[in-house]
Amino acid sequence: QVKLVESGGGLVQAGGSLRLSCAVSGLDFRRTVMGWFRRAPGKDLEFVYALSWSGDDTYWLDSVKGRFTISRDNAKNMVYLQMNSLKPEDTAVYYCAARRDIIVSRNRHEYDYWGQGTQVTVSS
Repeated sequence: QVKLVESGGGLVQAGGSLRLSCAVSGLDFRRTVMGWFRRAPGKDLEFVYALSWSGDDTYWLDSVKGRFTISRDNAKNMVYLQMNSLKPEDTAVYYCAARRDIIVSRNRHEYDYWGQGTQVTVSS
């Protein structure tokens, strides 16, 4: 059974930082692209960041460039999203997702497994 479990969300003031973690089990992590998506209140699911297993390929949302960083620990089957300089517009439920492929994608429909989400709230 494949499981993705996010953690690390919370309430933070604008300009602050949070680090989201995602623990993955039941999946061959070596051939898996890992991604982060988010859903803000009243809005559609939005791609945030994705990273290949090797770390050579990555995509990100333009609005988070220079503020967010994705990383993964393949030995521990973990993926992380370091979020700095947070803004109120970053408020959303953040989801970890896994794609059984080596090609990185921004398309949510190309991800096979999803976590339950973790709430990030940024106050102004």
